Amino acid sequence: MRIRRRLRGTSHRPRICICKSNRYLYAQLVDDDRGMTITSISSSRYKESEGVANCKQVAVCRRLGKDFGEAVVARGINEVVFDRGGYPYHGRVKAFADAVREEGIKF
Repeated sequence: MRIRRRLRGTSHRPRICICKSNRYLYAQLVDDDRGMTITSISSSRYKESEGVANCKQVAVCRRLGKDFGEAVVARGINEVVFDRGGYPYHGRVKAFADAVREEGIKF
């Protein structure tokens, strides 16, 4: 609640919130004004058939961030608020955020 008190997504600048489990990384684009999720993505979409041995790899999170950034740009959104959910900004979280920024999203 301490984090959510400061971070708020709007219709013009929605919030990217992430969640890490032991196996996957999940991300959502949320409009807090309307109380709805605009789009979401999960690393569980990459299966072993695509050459992914482990969804906890930093390379998978980088790929996930690239795909998420493309989906956000396709919706016409250029600026967002990044909610790391209390996770330290390194490893998988940093790789995801950097890949989203490479797609032209500002935060």
